[in-house]
Amino acid sequence: MEPRPNDTAYHRPVLLAECLAGLDVQPGGRYVDVTFGGGGHSARLLERLTTGHLYSFDQDADAEAEAARLARPQFTFVRANFRDLAAELRRRDALPVDGILADLGVSSHQFDTPERGFSTRFDGPLDMRMDTDGGPTAADVLNEYKEADLHRIFGMYGEVTNARTLAATVAQARRGRPLATIQELKTAIQSVMPRGKENKYLAQVFQALRIEVNQEMDALQEMLLQTADVLLPGGRLVVLSYHSLEDRLAKNFIGKGKFFGEVEKDFFGHETKPFTALNRRPDEASAEEVALNSRARSAKLRVAVRN
Repeated sequence: MEPRPNDTAYHRPVLLAECLAGLDVQPGGRYVDVTFGGGGHSARLLERLTTGHLYSFDQDADAEAEAARLARPQFTFVRANFRDLAAELRRRDALPVDGILADLGVSSHQFDTPERGFSTRFDGPLDMRMDTDGGPTAADVLNEYKEADLHRIFGMYGEVTNARTLAATVAQARRGRPLATIQELKTAIQSVMPRGKENKYLAQVFQALRIEVNQEMDALQEMLLQTADVLLPGGRLVVLSYHSLEDRLAKNFIGKGKFFGEVEKDFFGHETKPFTALNRRPDEASAEEVALNSRARSAKLRVAVRN
């Protein structure tokens, strides 16, 4: 597949063909990309529209600047968190829609920009905010959270096996002086990292911090709950996730209409849920795609239709 303006070094979209097929894009339809990122998915989706319209959400200022490259009458960029999906579309008289795409990964550009603090490959400030205009940073979490809360987020969001020991180590390290940079954090926790698995361990720690900083799980649940009201009957919901926590929420919501517990039933015993899954097992990237883009290795794609 030949490169496009938003399909290069800034961001290489994952499972692109599968996402577009899942959306079943109609030229005159109305679609939402709730995670513009580097714009790879949005750019290709726009190519398929004639009288239709695409609304792309992102809270990142860098994404807003990148979106300017796609300026055309069929495209609207919305600088907002996707937890405000329904309200922002309502403000633009853009309800209902035919399809929603949610690519839940961090963009390549964010990972490759040291000062954003998302990557373990560079030294830089412990930031990790998707919206750099405000809110707590990863440094704030590490330095100000109680040890018990650090234990919780490392275990829950990073699935770190020695989360309690890690939290205690961070709490001890910050007593000397606050942790401010990626290298300072790496040095502080070096003693508790498993030998030979340091990179995977750091990735889990950074994932936990990023999720907490951006309140990603809460925002994802809020957004998914709104999709049933935003989509037309027959509309498509496409969710591309990169770790088990996100995939579990998407799977449960699509399968049961809720995140926990069993599917609800009406008086006659019929299941009452807003979506029907179109792929019983999530689609995954091919070996060829993973060879070109290592970020695709953990991707899982779920597609559903609005009942």
